[in-house]
Formats: sequence, structure tokens, C-alpha cells
Amino acid sequence: MKKISWFILVFLFVLPLHAHEATRVRDVRQMIDSMHFVMHDYRDSIRYEIKSYKDSIREVRRHYYDAMPHELRIGMGDQGFESIVWCEKGVPGTFPDGYQSHYKKNYRYTQHWFAEYLYNVNYWYAFGFIVDYSGVLWDEVPNSNYHTLASDTRQGAFHNIGLLPEVRFSYFNSEYVSLHSSIGIGLNINTGTELDYKGRETAVAPLVNVTLLGLRVGKGRWYGSLELGAMVSMIGMNEMYMLGSRLGTISVGVRL
Repeated sequence: MKKISWFILVFLFVLPLHAHEATRVRDVRQMIDSMHFVMHDYRDSIRYEIKSYKDSIREVRRHYYDAMPHELRIGMGDQGFESIVWCEKGVPGTFPDGYQSHYKKNYRYTQHWFAEYLYNVNYWYAFGFIVDYSGVLWDEVPNSNYHTLASDTRQGAFHNIGLLPEVRFSYFNSEYVSLHSSIGIGLNINTGTELDYKGRETAVAPLVNVTLLGLRVGKGRWYGSLELGAMVSMIGMNEMYMLGSRLGTISVGVRL
């Protein structure tokens, strides 16, 4: 009887502890389930807010480019290729003075000057047209038996006029900064005081302009732009007008 009594007492003591432990486990599980529910609901609300923000940005961009789809831009670029090839120690001046009928010196470079029009179809795609001008000028002194005739010096020059349809792709747009790349393919008109190897004063050649990376900074109508790329115009080795010219440009633009 004593053993039975002790067993009953132990059972009565352990049973409440077990029930209390089961209650604690149930409460913990309910708390974990509640946390999962809250986190899931919070995650869904964050996703909804992000989606709403992206949709609003797209809507603002759409209205912005619908309101001002036109762009006009003017700027200048370098003449790196021309300054290396057409100089007193470059390709045209490699022979001694006495072996040339004319000696060229005092080379001057106009740099590239361009104007551009673009129409923005949407916030990432635009197309338009570029007109680009560059030139090289020099003093041409006649030679006679290794003697220069300075009194007969005249000015020589050649000019390149580029006409290019262009497409531009913007792959990052924010309120103040945009990044883009572009490509234009057209014609280069080369003319000047000298005849080419075919005896022509004016020649027409294919022209390609590539912008690898373009940066636009500005808010509202006005913006500034920096671009890195290259302009190439040639038919063959005897008709090479530009090869890696206009490597960098700086410009200002307005949206209309």
C-alpha cells in the first residue's frame, strides 16, 4: 500500500509538470507560427512597396519623356588620330625637305565640332542624326634645291564633314544621372586643297561613330554629357581619313 501511495503521489506531482511543459511547447509553437506569419506578411508588403515604387518610377519616366521627347546637343571632341598622323614629324613629313616639292609646317587642328538631334521613343531608346565637322590646316612652303621659298608660303587644309543617322540605348536612368551607348553609321565628305591618290579634291567614304560609354548629368531641360568612343572613316589604306578619332567628347544638351 505504501508503494502504491508513493506512486500516486509521484504521478500527481509529475502530471502537472508535464502538462505545464506541454503548454509551454504549444505557446512556443504558436509564437513561432505568429512570427512566420508576421515575417511573411512583412515580406509581401515590402515586395508590394518595391513594385509600387518601380511602377511609379516607370510612370514618371514615361510622362517625362512623353513631355520632352526631343533633344538638341552641341559639343566638341578630340583629334587624336589627326594630330599623330598629320604633323611635321608624322607621315607627311618623313622625307627630307629637298625631296618634297612643298614643305608643310605649323599644323593646326580644329578639333571635332558636332550637333545632334535625338527623338526619345521611350526612356531607354532614342534615334536621331549627327552632323560632325573636323579639319586640319597647315602652312605649305615651296622647296627648290633644298631651299624653302618662304615668300611663296600658302595655306593648305582638308576638311571632314560627317553625316550620320544614330541610335542610342540608355541602360541606367536616375533623377540626375544617365548612362548610355550609341552607334551611328553614315558618310564622311573629305575635301581640301590637296588631291588624293585618284586626283580628286573631294571624296566620300563610309563613316562609323561608336560611343562605348556615355554619361549625362542634369535635371530638367538642361544637361551635360561626357562620352568615350571612336570615329572611323576609311575605304582602304590609301583612303584613310579617320581611324580612332574623336575618342572623347564633351557637350551640353537641352530637352524640348
